[in-house]
Amino acid sequence: MPVFVWKGRTLAGEAQSGEVEVARQEEAVELLRKKRILVTSMRPKAGSFKLPKLGGGVKVTTKDLAIFTRQFATMISAGLPLVQCLDVLAKQASKPAFGRVIGEVTREVEAGSTLADALGKHKTVFDDLFRNMVAAGEVGGVLDEILMRLATYIEKNDALQRKVKGAMVYPAVVLTVCVGAAAFMLIFIIPTFAKMFSDFGGELPLPTKIVMMLSNGLQHFWWAIVLGIFGLATAFKRYYATENGRRVVDAGMRSIPASTTRRPFSVA
Repeated sequence: MPVFVWKGRTLAGEAQSGEVEVARQEEAVELLRKKRILVTSMRPKAGSFKLPKLGGGVKVTTKDLAIFTRQFATMISAGLPLVQCLDVLAKQASKPAFGRVIGEVTREVEAGSTLADALGKHKTVFDDLFRNMVAAGEVGGVLDEILMRLATYIEKNDALQRKVKGAMVYPAVVLTVCVGAAAFMLIFIIPTFAKMFSDFGGELPLPTKIVMMLSNGLQHFWWAIVLGIFGLATAFKRYYATENGRRVVDAGMRSIPASTTRRPFSVA
């Protein structure tokens, strides 16, 4: 993120200067204005602009968020000021990108924003549930209790995700082996039989023709199949990222066990 070097004056006319790290110059001016500083000059710091990394926003795992929330709740319960807690957590963050996000939240709170509003500017890190719970804690004066509950919820969610991923390892390995074996047969073994059948002549059964067509298509159009799979996976990921897509997919996933395990009820 770029750093801007600024000079200005307070309302009392005292000259001040410093540096601020924000995404745009307009944000730096707005931040200083909230601190009642009249900016007289501002320029980017040399070497502070870097090319953005590909891949979108900050990636924060559930485990990182759980640790942050638990530590935050403990510090608030101990009676430390909110800004001091955020400043310490920003410096102790395990990932530099996450530390920068917490640092930006700290500056927003220092400028007068509520914690929930400051978190709302980083929706890729803090979801709606997190922000709404924090807002409720601020209004009710029980922010430490809310953070403790959030930490417990996130930790349980992280443990559940790990269990699900662990349970999916074996089916994924089996599916990969099956697909690999089928592709190997279609590419290397079936063409040998196809040549042998063509030498014999005669009409081949329909299932054999279908297998031979699949083998021929996989040999000559494998790139189209790969692109198709990649396109479908990308489309599904984008659809699932939407609120309606997530609702539809999750509803379908929840209905699978019920439809596969239901047994007809009969009375003897």
